[in-house]
Amino acid sequence: MEYSNQTINLDDVSVESLPLKGISTRYRTIHISLTVLVTIIILAVFAFLDSGIVITRPEWMEFLGAAIYGLVLFFALWNILYIVFSFQFIQYAVREQDLHFQSGLFFRKLVSQPILRIQHIELNRGPIERKANLATLQVFSAGGVSHTFEIPGLDYEEAVALRKFIIDHKDLSLDE
Repeated sequence: MEYSNQTINLDDVSVESLPLKGISTRYRTIHISLTVLVTIIILAVFAFLDSGIVITRPEWMEFLGAAIYGLVLFFALWNILYIVFSFQFIQYAVREQDLHFQSGLFFRKLVSQPILRIQHIELNRGPIERKANLATLQVFSAGGVSHTFEIPGLDYEEAVALRKFIIDHKDLSLDE
């Protein structure tokens, strides 16, 4: 192979046309459910404390209870809306030589990792992910301390197949 260092026309290079694949909708459902559950627990604990059984609040602080309930509900609703609208932008693509991951609602991020530069790859599954048959794939780059990126919400079988593909192809050289 002869050395070449030709100028590249950037109009011909585009990741905009990269066919990205979305993650499982069960991932969104789990995150919304967890937000609702945590909100209910926070509101229940506050309602118990606010009931006067443990402490009594001075009368001049009555507005504070309504403000706290409102703030908790506001942040829960904000989080649910963020999950719903940002979910469609959590996508990934696998090509012969590289792996791509896109995320973000307001600030979009597209990470591209050559398969040859992947040091190792991990499948993580917490108890909720195992129950939903999901997995998170963590990709570690050569020379990096922590993972380069992770792809959450993958169907378990798909994550295993993707991990196997990367392991089988990460040692191949470009000139084969």
